[in-house]
Amino acid sequence: MLVLNCLSFLALGQDGRFLKEVEMRPSQLEYFRDSVRFSIKGKVAIESVMTPRNPEVKVVMKTVDRQLDLGVLELQKNLADYSFQKDYVLAFEPWMEGAILEALFFQGKKESNSPSETLQLAKGVIITPFLAKIGRVSPDEPIPQAGLYIPAGAVSRDIAQTKEFQIFFNPGESNYVGSTRNEEMINQIRDFVAENPSILSISVMGLQSPEQAEGKNSKLGYDRAVTVQELLSERKLFLRDSMIQIDSRWHDWFDLRILIRDYEGLGPDQKETYYTILTNGESYLQQKEKLEQVSGFSALSRRLYPQLRMAKIEIKAKPESGLGAERMQILRRELQANSSQSELSFIEWALAGETAPRLEEKAQIYTKMTELFRSPLPYNNLAVVKIKESQRTLDSDLQENLWVEAEWLLNRSLRLEENAFALHNLGQIFALRGQYWEAYQYLSDASVLNRSPDFLMRNESLRGALDIIRGDYKLATLRYDYPFTESLDFFNKGLAHFLAKEYGPASLAFEESVVRNRSFGYGYYGLALIAINSGQNEVALIQLEKAIQASDLIYQKVLIDPSFDDLRLEEEFFEVLKRNRSL
Repeated sequence: MLVLNCLSFLALGQDGRFLKEVEMRPSQLEYFRDSVRFSIKGKVAIESVMTPRNPEVKVVMKTVDRQLDLGVLELQKNLADYSFQKDYVLAFEPWMEGAILEALFFQGKKESNSPSETLQLAKGVIITPFLAKIGRVSPDEPIPQAGLYIPAGAVSRDIAQTKEFQIFFNPGESNYVGSTRNEEMINQIRDFVAENPSILSISVMGLQSPEQAEGKNSKLGYDRAVTVQELLSERKLFLRDSMIQIDSRWHDWFDLRILIRDYEGLGPDQKETYYTILTNGESYLQQKEKLEQVSGFSALSRRLYPQLRMAKIEIKAKPESGLGAERMQILRRELQANSSQSELSFIEWALAGETAPRLEEKAQIYTKMTELFRSPLPYNNLAVVKIKESQRTLDSDLQENLWVEAEWLLNRSLRLEENAFALHNLGQIFALRGQYWEAYQYLSDASVLNRSPDFLMRNESLRGALDIIRGDYKLATLRYDYPFTESLDFFNKGLAHFLAKEYGPASLAFEESVVRNRSFGYGYYGLALIAINSGQNEVALIQLEKAIQASDLIYQKVLIDPSFDDLRLEEEFFEVLKRNRSL
């Protein structure tokens, strides 16, 4: 732990006669496992010319409109001073994030509300674990996914599938090579599209390796992306070729870090050596020079560099199903009727609910299903609709009412049949309420009942976010060993590794979050946290500027986060703020 001594306080412009020898450990207040813990130790001087009369030292935590009295410190009288020491464990409350911790010195015969001296011990609380994404909505961010529908079939048609494919090239070339590997990849794309015909997005990222034959032309990666775009068009794999977005990376170590992460020929310490170099904030060429000095890198590069002569194709799509015009007419008629009988089967009703485009339509269908069928599905799925509706309002009373409705529906679903989906959704509701322990119990029970990879990926993602908030950082890192595709999942993964002080994997995950969605500023915020903890202030400023450009909420966070106290001593920090917002 660090020590904040009197010199640090004097730097804040505080000059006291008595509170000169005070130290706090750690030097910054920090949230950990539902509390804020610190200790204060110090002395009150006794000198012939300034002996304090009836000395008293009190500690308070306060904001503009709130104050928490932490009591009077017990003073031990010594020959030349009064000494004091005390440990504190405070149950964390949200208002503490921007609070000031002060030591107040009183003296004199009469009790007074005005201290003789005031010493600021800390400003703000580091609450980095609360950055974990658990389904809450922020006004300037896309609505995150929350709640799991019980699918009508073996595969949920409501959840998009994302898959990556690679087309490889000869060294230094961008012409398509009709190799067996590449042709097999084209066949795999065709199969994936056949199974998931509702295409949401297609992106092609052209890459080039650091090899000499590859590095001469900075357009090589882009040319490869164009080649793949034209190939997909020629093979008529998609109905709308205009959906294909192309991009490229050059002089960027991101893709090599992914290969190193997955390479089984390296141990954890060896990987950490490479991560340290690749995240040190130096230029591409400086990092390349240092990589080449690492023992064994020559052999490693011969294995991994050829895997960078390629273009990545990422397709996001989902199955397409529905009832058809005739059955839809029956559905609409029966939704208006009061009958408890239906011409449509249970599966047809469930499919109609899955494919309904609006929450209002889903709610109508699932409500009717509760009248027609004795099944946990409509109750669970109607509860998910309520959860999603709660995400679309900032009215806290309305949110709570929707959660209460959803909770009742989920308990009804569980009474009909114990199922992992209802347990997961109860966990989601309690997480949104801030009741993290109860949420965690539901999610743990859900993971026992359903072991399918798709379900576990979603369940463990939320469970990992709660691990972060609860302080189990190492355990949280294990929750993210799934093929995630969403930027917020990669951010949570990076946050888990960062708090576990595993900066290499953290950097990789934060960068993946940025790559997935550059408008989601938290990936940049995570990279800034790594930089500031590594003593790279300049890099931290660059990443913070990108972060606050993406989100007003992040901008407000930057203003008070004690993690960046060192940056606040630099003029450039405030220049960054002024460039992006009017203070």
